[in-house]
Parts: sequence; C-alpha cells; structure tokens
Amino acid sequence: ELSCNKLWSKWICLYKNPKIFHVSWEKDCPFIYLSIIPIFVCVLFSKVELAGAAQPEKKVKQLSDVQVWLRSEAYYDLVGFINGISTAIQGKKLNDQIYISPTMKNLIEIFDKLNSFINETPPIEQPQRFGNKAFRAWSRKMNHEIFQILLKSIPADKCHLVTELGFYLSESFGNSVRIDYGTGHELSFIFFLCALFKGEILKEEDNIASALVLFNTYLTFVRRLQKTYRMEPAGSQGVWSLDDYQFVPFIWGSAQLSFGSPFPPAKFLDEDIIDSYKSEYMYISCIDFIQQVKTGHFSEHSYQLWSISAVPSWSKINAGLVKMYQKEILSKFPIIQHVYFGNLMSFNSVKPGTTIASARLGFLHPATVTEAKKPTIGSNLKVVDQENSTTSSTEPDSTNNKQRVMINVQSSQSTNETAE
Repeated sequence: ELSCNKLWSKWICLYKNPKIFHVSWEKDCPFIYLSIIPIFVCVLFSKVELAGAAQPEKKVKQLSDVQVWLRSEAYYDLVGFINGISTAIQGKKLNDQIYISPTMKNLIEIFDKLNSFINETPPIEQPQRFGNKAFRAWSRKMNHEIFQILLKSIPADKCHLVTELGFYLSESFGNSVRIDYGTGHELSFIFFLCALFKGEILKEEDNIASALVLFNTYLTFVRRLQKTYRMEPAGSQGVWSLDDYQFVPFIWGSAQLSFGSPFPPAKFLDEDIIDSYKSEYMYISCIDFIQQVKTGHFSEHSYQLWSISAVPSWSKINAGLVKMYQKEILSKFPIIQHVYFGNLMSFNSVKPGTTIASARLGFLHPATVTEAKKPTIGSNLKVVDQENSTTSSTEPDSTNNKQRVMINVQSSQSTNETAE
C-alpha cells in the first residue's frame, strides 16, 4: 500500500515516462483510471511535492545568458557543493574504509551495467584512428536503458526525480555524434551528484563516498570509454589546458592532499610517488593516466599541471584550481550552452547578497571529524544578518543597509563569491 505522496510520485513517473515502466496505455487502462481516484484525493487533502517532475531544458542559448547562469541557483549550488565535498574529503584516501549506504551502493552498481554494455559493444575495425563508431551503438544502448536502471537505484518515493537525474547522467558519458568527451560531460555528472543531494536521495553520511567512491567509479568508467572507443577530447586547448578530459578530480584530489599529505606538491611528478599513491589519491591517479596516454616530457604535453608543482601547498593549489574551473569551464559559452537545467538544478537567479562558502582546507574541523555535515547545497544554506555572522560579503544588498549573506550551516569561513 502506497502512501499519498508515493502514489502521486508513481503517477507522475508513469505519465511522464510510460516507456520506463513498460506501460501500454490501452492494456493497462483499467489500472490507470482506478489510480486517478486516490490521486485526486491526495491533491485535495495534502500538499504534494512535484519538484523534479519537469523535463530539464537548455537555458544558455546566447552569450548574454552566461551572466544569468553565473548568478543562478544551479551555479551557486554547484560551486558550493564542490567546495563542501572538498572540505569533507581532506585527509581521506580512495582505499580508506568509507561508509557506503544502501542507496549509494545501488548508484555505484549502475556502472556494472554500463560496463557490461561496453563488453557487449566492442570497438569495430575502421580506417579512422580516433572516434570508433561502436561508441554510437553503446550510447544508443545506454540511452535506452539508463532511466529504467536509475529508477531501480533510487528510493521509490523519489521516482518523480528520475527524469531530471536521468538527463544529467545520460549526458555525462560523451557525445555520440562527435564521439568525444570533455569537461562539459564531466560537469553533467557533477550536476547529477549535486542533484542527488538536493533531492535528498543522498544524505549527510554520503558526503565522502559521493566523491571518493561514486565519482571515482565514474572517473574509472569514462577512462575506459575514452580508451576503448578512442574518444576525442572535446574543446581541449592542448598543452594549455589542465587536462584533455577532466578537471574536477584535480580539485577533489588536491583537497584529499590538503591535510596530512605524505608528499609536497613539488614531488607529485616523481615516478616513485605516482607508483606508490595512484590508488590512494585522485590527483595522482590523474597524473598516472596522463602518463599512460601521452608521451614526451610532462612539461611539454601538460604544461599547466607541470607548473602547479611549484605551488607551495595543496590548499593553495585547490583554491587556484577552483578559480580556474570557474573561469575556464563554468564561464565559457561553448561549454555551458550544452548544460540542462531542471528543478533541482535551477536556472532561477539567487537573491542579492548570496555568497558561496569556500572550502576549509588544511585542518580537521568538527564537520570532517564527525563526517555528519552536508556539503554546501540547497537546504544546507541559510541567510543570516551580517552582524550575527563572521562570514563576510563583498557587496551589500541594495534593499537593506545590512549585508545579507548565504552561508553553510556548518561553516563560518569567509567567502569571496557574491551575487550582484
């Protein structure tokens, strides 16, 4: 017997995505009409949450829309989420014992199915060196199954979020027309992660596992896609880009190393460091992958990464990478024009005076020790008067003499990002 909200969620999923449920409107007509009666009772006598039922849409259609995106709830949630996770995973290793909730386990197992699709769709022989056309067959198979797979992986009462979540996830594996993959596809997966928390599918205890297990599983998977189907890098700037394919693992990888690092930044290119720590830190795992797919001196094919080795601390590297990500990825029209927005990741503008909390790196604070604080997203933020908070804003709210800032409930760290 379903509760009112669960019944309504099932109806929304059925109505929006009949193919997911393998429903025939003619064959299953009696069930559908019988279900309408309790649904209308629910509507009349309870408040039903419909967030997430809408189909995501592309919103950045011209250059001026980029500035709207940079003041949107999705942008602030995204950057706050990345910083919040950075704070949570500092000092943690990939091979540490990490708590895996039942829902997290289900989400991780999605990649078992996606890997089986690769096994069933080997690369074909073709004259072109790059862009194996078998990827298109893999992509068709993935798109046909992904919503149903995702539906089985999340709690039943979150069924109405499948459409939005499925869009983000399906867009995170590369472009089947160009057979390429880049930071825009990675961004779609970060949208997926952030939306899982916004939709309260993932909880407080999933913070660390979301990066060090689920995201790392995704990272391993897309590397397999890249190598199997010889995927081109999408929009790479060559030697002047941080990496041909990824960016976020460098941010979270440097966060891991910001507390109790066994080696300084100057040593991360040493062969013995790479061999010893590639299975423990995302940053070193990325360096190892680059060494596998590229030849020549590191400073020649990856100058940006090579130059980072001169930065004195991992926390400074992290702060610099976040700024670089905001400037080189999140502010670029060619990337953001392909991003989808829905109800969980909203294109609506934030209130004036809203700020993004920076990552608090280099020391363990209660949020990290207890592993019980959420990253800086959605419901984890609140607005407070400046006189009652140590968090500062660089611009005042034009409607109030007091500055009003949005802060992480768990943090009083001063911030630099302010909505205009």
